[in-house]
Amino acid sequence: MKIGGRILKTGIAIALSLYIAHLLKLPSPSFAGIAAAFAIQPSIYRSYQSVIEQFQANLIGAFFAIVFTLLFTNNPIIIGFTVMLVIGIALKLKLETTIPLALVTVIAIMESPTEQFVEFSFIRFGTIILGVMSAFLVNLVFFPPRYETKLYHQIVDTTEEIIKWIRINTRHASGHIELKEEIDGMKDRVAKLDSLFTFYKEERNYFEKKKRKFAKSRKTVLFRQMLLTTSQALETLKRLHRLENEMHHMPGEFQELIKLELDSLSSGHEQLLLQFVGKIKSQIPIMEEKEALADSIILEDYIALYEAQLDQSEVKHSMVQLFPLISMIMEYKHQLTHLEKLLDSFQTYHTEDNEVEVDKKKD
Repeated sequence: MKIGGRILKTGIAIALSLYIAHLLKLPSPSFAGIAAAFAIQPSIYRSYQSVIEQFQANLIGAFFAIVFTLLFTNNPIIIGFTVMLVIGIALKLKLETTIPLALVTVIAIMESPTEQFVEFSFIRFGTIILGVMSAFLVNLVFFPPRYETKLYHQIVDTTEEIIKWIRINTRHASGHIELKEEIDGMKDRVAKLDSLFTFYKEERNYFEKKKRKFAKSRKTVLFRQMLLTTSQALETLKRLHRLENEMHHMPGEFQELIKLELDSLSSGHEQLLLQFVGKIKSQIPIMEEKEALADSIILEDYIALYEAQLDQSEVKHSMVQLFPLISMIMEYKHQLTHLEKLLDSFQTYHTEDNEVEVDKKKD
């Protein structure tokens, strides 16, 4: 069983909230622990957002719980109506994620009215906010997320997997069904990369210097392009897989041309990912100098082959079907070229600010 940073943070936040609640001798300290469990977030920025939203939603819940209890007592039907009202208001204010804890506040306040009901209600509300603040404090101090490291290594792992299957497919060594299953898995991995990139883009260090924030913005642009390039590699693999039968009808020299071009693009892709973390020298042209030449070669060969096979309807049909693959390969090359330009610019200018904070991958 693997215990990640978020699991540890959740445990620490609950323990801290319960400890403080006991220290302040608050009644029902368990509500602080429940609030801390709800409020823990995967990033500091989202934790900050959660504090603001949870405060708003719980204030609304506490207000209506107090008002309806004073007006109508704590009849179960009244509690249910209050819950529905609070949910409706939270949805209207786009505070959907805060609804569970807001409902805890409503029930916690309405279920146990006492002679000092209003005072008791504020104590319950304060206990829940204590749990939210404890979660924020833990998120801020303990196990700060290293999304830059995580994002880079997951991009590399996913890209290497895609490239591996491109090479296998161009050598006609892959099973059709097996590759389809692998592609489905890689789609899920790319979707998770998009979510991870969102966390990375949102993450902020509120104590860092302004120039470091500009460096973060430049790296965000680079990571976005890395994701686009990896996604394009996957789209190319999907097209290869879909047109596998058509490729078999092509002359051997054309199949070899496609194989060599994709091998070249794959190698360039791997080198750019290594260049990003300084494992190979920068300033070495990888894609740029052969971009226009390679595109023209592929197009010229494709057109020449199409014209030569006008009298063979089966081959001609396969050629028409293959045009989207040629388009995909050219787009893959363009994305790689753009990534190279961004990377060269990143590593050429503002070098004192553009440090890449990527740790070694843990086995």
